[in-house]
Amino acid sequence: MTLTSRRSFLIAGTATATAVLLPAASATATPSASASAPSSATRIAVGAGETYELAATTRVSELTVADGGRIVAPDGHDISLTVNGVETGQALTATGATATLIQAGTYRGDVVLTVAESHDVTYETLTFPFRQALYVGSGGVDSARSVLCAVRGGRVSDTSARNVSITSTGECFNGVYVESGAYTLQAPVISLTGNGRSDFAGYGAAVVGDGSSTRLVVDGARIDNKGVVRTTVIAGGGANVLVKDSVLRARNGVLPSDYQATVETPYMESVPWMLGLDGNVRATNLIGRNSAATYLNSTVFSETWGALSVEGGSGLKLSAVNCHVGNTGDYGYGTYAIGDATVRVLGSRFDVGSYATIIAGPAAVVHYGDSTRDAVAALSTELDLGLSHAELRSIPVRSTVVNSGHFGYMFFGAGTLTLDGGTVVNSERATFLNKGQQTTISVDGSQGARLDPRDGVILQMIELDDPGPVDVDGRMMNVGVYTEPTTDPTKDSSFDTTAVHTTDGAATFTSIVLRGDFYNGMRTGRNMVLTFEDSTVEGVISATRTQHRVPRIDASTFYELGIVTNTVQAAVNNGAVVRLKSGSAWTVTGTSHLTALTLAADAAVRAPRGRSVTMTVDGSPTAVTPGESYTGAITLTVA
Repeated sequence: MTLTSRRSFLIAGTATATAVLLPAASATATPSASASAPSSATRIAVGAGETYELAATTRVSELTVADGGRIVAPDGHDISLTVNGVETGQALTATGATATLIQAGTYRGDVVLTVAESHDVTYETLTFPFRQALYVGSGGVDSARSVLCAVRGGRVSDTSARNVSITSTGECFNGVYVESGAYTLQAPVISLTGNGRSDFAGYGAAVVGDGSSTRLVVDGARIDNKGVVRTTVIAGGGANVLVKDSVLRARNGVLPSDYQATVETPYMESVPWMLGLDGNVRATNLIGRNSAATYLNSTVFSETWGALSVEGGSGLKLSAVNCHVGNTGDYGYGTYAIGDATVRVLGSRFDVGSYATIIAGPAAVVHYGDSTRDAVAALSTELDLGLSHAELRSIPVRSTVVNSGHFGYMFFGAGTLTLDGGTVVNSERATFLNKGQQTTISVDGSQGARLDPRDGVILQMIELDDPGPVDVDGRMMNVGVYTEPTTDPTKDSSFDTTAVHTTDGAATFTSIVLRGDFYNGMRTGRNMVLTFEDSTVEGVISATRTQHRVPRIDASTFYELGIVTNTVQAAVNNGAVVRLKSGSAWTVTGTSHLTALTLAADAAVRAPRGRSVTMTVDGSPTAVTPGESYTGAITLTVA
């Protein structure tokens, strides 16, 4: 009886009840090499150096595999082992390999060897032989590609699976793979322990939605994974995935002892340390072309690395609405924005180790704001989330709060970042860390947005301190070393430090009260362009000379990346352009070196109470007059 011949049925949790799901209930094996036939109908023993080919799904009470013994399926098929409903025993044949084999050992209980049709997924240069508890294709659930013995409890149909439980302790086993059509996972409980292999392909993930015709809703899920790249939810291939009212957690595994860290994505199993991070599992990933992933009223945590990731592809849309997102370890990010991805965070709380978002460009767009009725309704319409009027009305209006153990946002590539509504960003270090990138930052404080960096730095610009990978025998490996420059930067006579360029690091602040410093520590030509509208700012704004705390940074000291001290000095190739528009005032708290200063008629530059500020332009004392503009080597000094 195939699953599709019955549109809905219960998945039982006992050996007797699940027998109906199996093509065969007796031991059926075809020996090869020097293998002997099973000693009884309830036991299979595979000796050292022997190979068993199983022709059909087989249930026994005991399976013994000696060292060097192999159990294989016919061509076009793959084998999976479950014991008492738990997938187990399978491991990769080697570090970096894609195929798995049942490991040596003795397995007792309700032992089922499922022979399923192959489900091969190719990512770049590699093909991964997927095995999954539940496979959903264009015709609904496909029992021929599913390992149904790993689906326990609940009810499964061609359109939904409700209250099912899936547990794996083997490697590279997937929970649910939806490749086509509309499907709902209602209240699944999934636990995968043991390493996966690739979260770019989704090999070893709990839930995968793949394909441009796929609309997957995950509602009320509890997913808890532990293992290298053992991701909870992946959306790819143009799929539209909505996760709501769910709890997703991913914890690091143990990398193979001979694993070599690389940036080559088919082989990547740990985060590139050059991002200032460590770890080997992301909680989620969004990949491919025109894929979308939306997380609503959900908790999403990774131990380190990243919680809501976006990798490669184009036209990707990631959204988090009224979610709790973060890292349980000391390092990690909340979201990642690469390529032309659009990332939206509305009414969510982020408790992250390192960054709320890494912006890796070159055309990424990121927005942090409130989950207003209009904003959520517009998102539901744009992304075809299918939220009812009742659901939309029931979503509380909240503001976003970011708590970061290191920086607020890190620009590793070009991008656009907007903060508005009541968004509050609390960070131990700079709110914005720009590693030599073109940026468009907009902060609107009219609804209460606040920036609270504990070290007092709002914007820090530095040269990119990523040493990059190194070619080792034709492979790009993460063995580079960052070395602090010891020489002074050389003046680039072709670069105008007084002008505004499209490639500059630009930020605009509207209707906000700011307390903190702004530093441009670039050595090569890139200006820091700051515009203040109806805002007050109290702090130092200056070109600087930066220095890391240590002169050399490698994988063992990854956490030192981005952390610098500033010595204010006249600009070389790192202009500081300040524009104080109507209603704005700058209280200068220390010596500041600018290259351009423009004041609206009602703007002001002043000193703290009881002190005075003076300005020189190209060495000449100059009055600071509202309505005027100044360019050159500008120095403001507080006495």
